[in-house]
Amino acid sequence: MNGNKSLQEAFNGTTYRVSGNGKRNIQVLKEAFENVEDITESDVYGTGKLIEDFQAKLAQVLGKEAAVFFPSGTMAQQVALRIWCDQIGTKKVAYHPLCHLEIHEQDGLKELHHIEPILLADKNRLITLADVMNMKDEIACLLLELPQREIGGQLPDFAELEAISAYCRQQGIMLHLDGARLFETLPYYGKSAAEICALFDSVYISFYKGIGGIAGAILAGSKEFTEKSKIWKRRHGGDLISLYPYILTADYYFTLRENKMGQYYEAAKELAALMNRCHAVATLPVEPVSNMFHVHIERSKRELEPILAAIYEETGIGLVPVLRETGETSSYCELNIGDSYAAIPKDLLRLALQLLDEKLK
Repeated sequence: MNGNKSLQEAFNGTTYRVSGNGKRNIQVLKEAFENVEDITESDVYGTGKLIEDFQAKLAQVLGKEAAVFFPSGTMAQQVALRIWCDQIGTKKVAYHPLCHLEIHEQDGLKELHHIEPILLADKNRLITLADVMNMKDEIACLLLELPQREIGGQLPDFAELEAISAYCRQQGIMLHLDGARLFETLPYYGKSAAEICALFDSVYISFYKGIGGIAGAILAGSKEFTEKSKIWKRRHGGDLISLYPYILTADYYFTLRENKMGQYYEAAKELAALMNRCHAVATLPVEPVSNMFHVHIERSKRELEPILAAIYEETGIGLVPVLRETGETSSYCELNIGDSYAAIPKDLLRLALQLLDEKLK
């Protein structure tokens, strides 16, 4: 092995990758556009058959009256919370301490909308009904993320979701779903997207995570809610002259992968079981509840990176391109199972994990 090769460089040289649906390159666009007719007209500032048909399709899938396509989930969710705050008449919302709006958006909700977040639950666990019932602040909206990405993609029991939803409706609290990975949760719950979304007043989904499009999001809810969201989308600069490259790829890959989530879920459980046999390795959750999970390893990032790089070079299998530190002697990574996993020869995968076990010992 070249001792100077970084983990990212070793990963880039692998033949097989455990996570995802393949490389994010121009081929993603070319495949989606291959069978699109040349005369297909673009959308224009949020109007036109292309965007309107897609929005109607997703509204039906999610069981909502209407849906609006946004260029980003960050924009969509800030807009949703602003609408609910204006409607209820209070500038407070509640969500998990590791919510995307809290840790990845440079305080956009606070700086742009002057909305105060109330952080519920300990950061290492899910929000429960008890957390919601014991809130001292009056809030306009509660946001729940399914699955909770930053703690390994954990999910509450469906009965707990139903109880939280019923309580919010009783108290006049709007309930918003951060469903960036909603479709990845369906195999675990054994429910349709519409059945889950029925518990929520508004719903956001992403098209570039498990679905594998290039970008874009849908915000869905009542007709009144979505009409307000269009105004806020314009105010945020989200009404581009045309969004059709995003819409066409979103539609193509949604259709392609909508029914593969069960396959990804079973593969995630298989891989997690194999990884949990390795010395000093533990997945969170122990058994995944969607296609994503975290892998915690009792080795520092500095110690672990050359170990993984050597395995990548020997087997041609890339587990992860980056590691994150959790302490002086521990680190973790995130895995999201998609199409790529099925292409990996199982003997090579077992060899890679056998080498990981041996080197960690």
